[in-house]
Amino acid sequence: MNIRRLAAGFALALALVCTAASATAEDPSWTRPFPVFRVAGHLYYVGSEELASYLVATPDGLILINSNLSASVPQIRKNIELLGFKFTDIKILLISQGHFDHCAGSAEILRETGAKYYVMRPDVDVVESGGRTDFFYAHDKSTWFEPAKVDHVLEDGEQVRLGGTVLTAHLTAGHNKGTTTWTMDEVERGRPLHVVIVGGPNVNPGYKLVGNAEYPQIADDFARGFDVLAKLPCDIFLGAHGSYFGLLDKFDRYHKGGRNTFIDPEGYQAYVADRRRAFEKELRRQVAHQH
Repeated sequence: MNIRRLAAGFALALALVCTAASATAEDPSWTRPFPVFRVAGHLYYVGSEELASYLVATPDGLILINSNLSASVPQIRKNIELLGFKFTDIKILLISQGHFDHCAGSAEILRETGAKYYVMRPDVDVVESGGRTDFFYAHDKSTWFEPAKVDHVLEDGEQVRLGGTVLTAHLTAGHNKGTTTWTMDEVERGRPLHVVIVGGPNVNPGYKLVGNAEYPQIADDFARGFDVLAKLPCDIFLGAHGSYFGLLDKFDRYHKGGRNTFIDPEGYQAYVADRRRAFEKELRRQVAHQH
């Protein structure tokens, strides 16, 4: 592994993602079109350059993970149709977290497709209020979005099943109260592969990890989330943002014929360890500042 290159990738990811929840749709990487492609098995990438969306194709319909911005919906629809699927065949809509850059488009997608919306319990109130009850961004109108009704409340460890495909929802809270990391298994060229779609591991600017009246257990949730992530078996490393898993670099190699570029268990563990260290460093800083 090229450690220098890996460190540079982490730095880029942090720069892009730490401002994610307070940035606006004008961030060009959030809406910049990106080629659709099959990741493995029946799993496809249908997002933009930075805001990741994933399509799972089953015999009984489609599962979409992340609706992204409201402005992202036409782009996601086009990407799904480019793959030869029908947008209206989406049966289940899932998200990685209740921040607007991952779920603002949900209401429109639900209207157009009639899909059922599955959301982790701590995020239900946030998505149904359009972000107005978020523990940190509730008073920032730029992060509000169209509310969407949740059809099914997910619990930690719950499995979502459709057409023989099974996805498991792992609560990895901290970044927000309902941050969800999704796992599934796919088969590629006869090889079973564990897929991990990281929900969000970053401490955003301004987050209070100590004495947070709106989210008292935030530090404990972050710590537990990293413990969960570290234990997940991972072959294919993905995430809610392309920068989490080095999408640009990996796709460039994929496009040149490197069909196994998204198989990156070492990169996954290194990323989780790096984000844990960043959290622990910020926690130590805030604890010291209290004294």
